Amino acid sequence: MLFSGFAQWIAANLDLVFPLLISVVIAVGDLKTRRIPNYLTLGAALAGLGFQLGFHGWPGLWQGVLGLLLGFFLLILPYLKGGMGAGDVKALAALGAWLGPARTFSLFIYMAIAGGVIILGFLVWRGLLWVKLREGWAALLNWVLSRPHGAGPPPSPTPGTPGVPYGAAMALGMAFLCWWGPLALFRTGP
Repeated sequence: MLFSGFAQWIAANLDLVFPLLISVVIAVGDLKTRRIPNYLTLGAALAGLGFQLGFHGWPGLWQGVLGLLLGFFLLILPYLKGGMGAGDVKALAALGAWLGPARTFSLFIYMAIAGGVIILGFLVWRGLLWVKLREGWAALLNWVLSRPHGAGPPPSPTPGTPGVPYGAAMALGMAFLCWWGPLALFRTGP
């Protein structure tokens, strides 16, 4: 009975199966090596665009291109600010080619939530949560209180806080997208 329900879900959501598998491969590689290889993101993007063209024709290809561009532009600013790696940006763009713009934006929201939970858990595990909260509070106070006076920059944060591989948050976000579907804002139908 469980297997038949799973088989029905796969048949109804074939367009989500491959992006889910790709996101798991990305997560495993990112957790092991702290890198997301270009051949994986490029291959996934091309396969996604091919899938869109093959199953949905030219309108599908257009949706794939829009999803790819949206995925890229959603993460390019955090990348430029040093908040994540280039592989994360390319990975969301590649998944966007499979998903189209509405599902890509939903994935972005889901993976942001998953990433926040992962980072919170990581900080608790490392015993750095209160340190980081105090640093954030001090930086906010410094910005608010010294902004009109042109005071110098806030004190530098504590060194040695390693980054968290965001591929895991992407895979969790993809699992949430498969489970709950696109955000209500993007759902169509009754």
